Amino acid sequence: MSGVSTAATYETIIRNGRWFDGTGAPSAVRTLGIRDGHIAAITAGDLDETGCPQVIDAAGKWVLPGMLDIHTHYDVEVLGGPSLSESLRHGVTTVLLGSCSLSTVYVDGQDAGDIFGRVEAIPREHVIDAVNQAKTWANGEQYIAALESRPLGPNVAAFLGHSDMRAATMGLDRATRRDVRPTRSEQAQMERMLTEALRAGFVGMSSQQLLFDKLDGAVCRSRTLPSTYAKPRELRRLKSLLRRSGRVLQSGPDIQNPLNLGSQLAQSLGIVRNPLKTSLLSAADVKSNPIAVKTLGPMARFINRMGGNFRWQHLPVPFEVYADGIDLVIFEEFGAGAAALHLQDEVDRNEMLRDESYRRQFRKEYESKFGLRVWHRDFFDAEIVECPDASVIGKSFGEVGRDRGGVHPVDAFLDLILEHGKAMRWRTTISNHRPEVLKKLARDPAIQMGFSDAGAHLRNMAFYNMGLRLLRHVRDAERAGHPFMTVEHAVHRLTGELADWYRIDAGHLRVGDRADIVIVDPEHLDSALDDYAEEPVDQYGGLSRMVNRNDDTVTAVFVCGRVVFVNGEATPLVGRQRTGRFLRAAHKAPAVVAPEGALASVG
Repeated sequence: MSGVSTAATYETIIRNGRWFDGTGAPSAVRTLGIRDGHIAAITAGDLDETGCPQVIDAAGKWVLPGMLDIHTHYDVEVLGGPSLSESLRHGVTTVLLGSCSLSTVYVDGQDAGDIFGRVEAIPREHVIDAVNQAKTWANGEQYIAALESRPLGPNVAAFLGHSDMRAATMGLDRATRRDVRPTRSEQAQMERMLTEALRAGFVGMSSQQLLFDKLDGAVCRSRTLPSTYAKPRELRRLKSLLRRSGRVLQSGPDIQNPLNLGSQLAQSLGIVRNPLKTSLLSAADVKSNPIAVKTLGPMARFINRMGGNFRWQHLPVPFEVYADGIDLVIFEEFGAGAAALHLQDEVDRNEMLRDESYRRQFRKEYESKFGLRVWHRDFFDAEIVECPDASVIGKSFGEVGRDRGGVHPVDAFLDLILEHGKAMRWRTTISNHRPEVLKKLARDPAIQMGFSDAGAHLRNMAFYNMGLRLLRHVRDAERAGHPFMTVEHAVHRLTGELADWYRIDAGHLRVGDRADIVIVDPEHLDSALDDYAEEPVDQYGGLSRMVNRNDDTVTAVFVCGRVVFVNGEATPLVGRQRTGRFLRAAHKAPAVVAPEGALASVG
């Protein structure tokens, strides 16, 4: 469309921004007109502004489709805090729930607390309260209706969690025993649950075989997630439903079992049956095994050439984690660490941490070089950032051990835990620490941009703005004269590519598309994106969680044509009126009808 439009009044006009349509096509300076929640006009000229209540000058800015976050754990937060404003403020307008076998479609509050609390580091008592107070649904269709009765901020799509189905069908105790398999009727019940969810528009099923995700609570404490106990027949029957419907399996392999990893890749193959669309955790340049990342892309590309439809999920930024004391999921992957996290009582835990035989075991496992792992187990690569003892701040545990007369790094760490408990805060980067490797991963077509874990690990990490950080990486390389991908390609990878693969109506900015839009100031794709910040969460008792704050970068965010954030400030709509909706897979999503006079203004 070009020239001057004389169409009826627009609700919003965005003038003269550099427009990206989400397909990877060349960008261009354009003016966009929004009407009835959709893009009504895109023109190189002007639009008639007569009667338009909201005109935004986007000169020098980028106008992008709202970004997708394909891996979140907002399943609990969305019930009591449905604005999901931590994602909205960074230009994320669509989030996927139900990752890693965890969802709240079928389990009750008690089981949800046991399943989510320790695995995702969300306080168990708040999980129980949120689910018990909110739950009015008994199946996927009713769950969708319950979400859409809330003032959703972004759009939402969802997986149905395998652990959710298994625990609700078998009971959490039976679902987490090696010697128990579902009865025929229980198997049939899980298949009915999944079939109903797929018909309702869920994007697929999530499962999990990773063995260091542990249950909370007292009855089944420290058992692994219910989905890890499923036998091949159970999995085959559930996956066959995904194959027939063309929906997605999202999963995480048992990284200590090469056969499990191989089978997860091979299961995507079609040959004499439909391929199984598989999204697997995760493509990461881990410090503990710098060679492994070189095999991930070739493996996936081989499977896809053979007829599969396989993608790795990838966090396109350094994977930096924080911890208060010993409370960090990486300790679950070896025996001594898991033993400490198993003990809820601080007195009992501290008694164990003092025991020399326990320390000897911890040191042995810390120094072991055998087996695949997530954490590199190097306390010289772990910096103390807060502590009542100011003399240790800014030092690693290894350095503290040297200062204390050559104490082993493990003993230095455990001594500080005993002295200060959760008052000692520290950080380390586990993976994605090499910029050149990140560039290669960002270009790989077998890799998806995702794995933010938004809504989980509240005190451990914050990747809400990962899309902006990828755009900065691309823009900086371009300016330095060493581009590794175009900005258009990066935008496509964060928007349209994901929406098309998951078959949801999002990620594009063309005439007729819903007006999910983020306006970015490229001059503020700067170091502020890396800054540390915290913000209390009301629904979790005021718990202070890690967040990102880069309010000069995103100048405006629209969901379905309605402005929800401006210069880092939420508009009056957020948390009060629904702007997003549940996006059903393979369905065109209609606009959310705004109440009379409900248009929020940029100012």
